[in-house]
Amino acid sequence: MDTPATYVHFWFIVISVPNLLIIGAMIVLFVLALVIPFPRHRSVAKPIETTAPDVAAAAPSEATADQTSSGNWTGGVRDGISRRWPWHQLLPDKQPRYVSSWVYMFGVGAIAALVWIVISGMVLVFFGPTWWHVSSAGKFVNSIHFWSVQLFFGFTVIHLWGQFFMAGWRHGRALTWIVGVGIFSIAIGAAFTGYLTQQNLDAQWIALNGKDAINGTGLGAFFNILDFGQMYGIHVMLLPVAVISLIGVHILLIRLRGVVLPIGWPGRFKQNDQAEGREP
Repeated sequence: MDTPATYVHFWFIVISVPNLLIIGAMIVLFVLALVIPFPRHRSVAKPIETTAPDVAAAAPSEATADQTSSGNWTGGVRDGISRRWPWHQLLPDKQPRYVSSWVYMFGVGAIAALVWIVISGMVLVFFGPTWWHVSSAGKFVNSIHFWSVQLFFGFTVIHLWGQFFMAGWRHGRALTWIVGVGIFSIAIGAAFTGYLTQQNLDAQWIALNGKDAINGTGLGAFFNILDFGQMYGIHVMLLPVAVISLIGVHILLIRLRGVVLPIGWPGRFKQNDQAEGREP
């Protein structure tokens, strides 16, 4: 991070060797995730039974109906949430067998990397730029923040690749896909403002070279990338809140609508003794 990187020139493409290695590793991971079988746990099939909580979730009680009809808005909100997102659907203990793939693990990896980004970012905000540029502990936390961002984008890109080639927007899941793309787009803005708030020569160089591009899009009237205070506030407050909120919405949509069926289901997968729907 403290020494200039070596660049590879190919026609009009100029890319640093570290970034080239990261992209190559992402492609290899994606291919391995498609090829390597996911370990499966043996489970004893149990008949589906309608339990008392399911009945309660499916049909509200008379008392609840009376509360809703009497204008009790808290009871109405609670019943609406229970009907739309019942607990057995929000926190399931069984998943369809076609979810047993390494491709789906990269979404979880992106969330895990985001947790480290938030934790290390809070520490950096508390101690300030001088600490993360001079102190050994500050440089260590700054490195954790930097590499967590690299992991987040790597896992997110592989996750988007997987969902793109699986056509994850099918069967009424277009909103889930749109929210995921929105998360990635906002994260790019968060990474860009993060580079602008490094408080070093790299940040100044990026700001000066990006100023004309931002002004050319018309965003320069609202965002001055040469203003450190504005970029710092956007980076540590506005964009992280947007990313975390959209991730919450994304997870709720996945729990509500489930994971999209693989292309060619069920004929192509019956050969592997996979049954349609969720496991009991």
